[in-house]
Amino acid sequence: MRIQLKTVLLAALGIITFSTPLLLTSCKHDKCKETVCAYGGQCNDDGSCTCMTGYEGERCETVTRDKFKGVWTTLEDGTLSNPNTYAVSVEDGPAIDQVIIRNFYNKFNESINATVKGDTLYIPNQSITDSITYTVEGKGWVIPEAFYGLHGKMIVKYRISYPDGTYDDFGYIGGSPSEWTK
Repeated sequence: MRIQLKTVLLAALGIITFSTPLLLTSCKHDKCKETVCAYGGQCNDDGSCTCMTGYEGERCETVTRDKFKGVWTTLEDGTLSNPNTYAVSVEDGPAIDQVIIRNFYNKFNESINATVKGDTLYIPNQSITDSITYTVEGKGWVIPEAFYGLHGKMIVKYRISYPDGTYDDFGYIGGSPSEWTK
């Protein structure tokens, strides 16, 4: 009888030893049950969200390119051009992280393509034909203090290269950056 009691006690102790970790881990709080990440964002173990390309915010609720869209008043003075003020329009591009800039350099009838990430606008090297073929490249960023919605401020550094090798620079290498406000 004593051996049976000892066997039963050892078996019970073994069951408690192996089941305790299972019980303790099953009580772990799942922060993702309380978190909804928008637009396909993924919830992390700590309850934060990792957003898909083109989205941002605490819960991926903001379309990144929306802060760049609208009509901007451009004030600039390039290394070859005279001081100038004109309007550019930034619109949705073909992908969620892309925009199209119209009336860039107050000259181009063609659209300039750009990609956005966070508060930065990237203008990849591209050729534009407007009686002659130019090359444009640059980068801009939104000034957070002046952000967003209907009003905003953006600094854009870019360069227009001419076929003869000269270029008009707006803070890309030298010169003053272009200032865009809306």
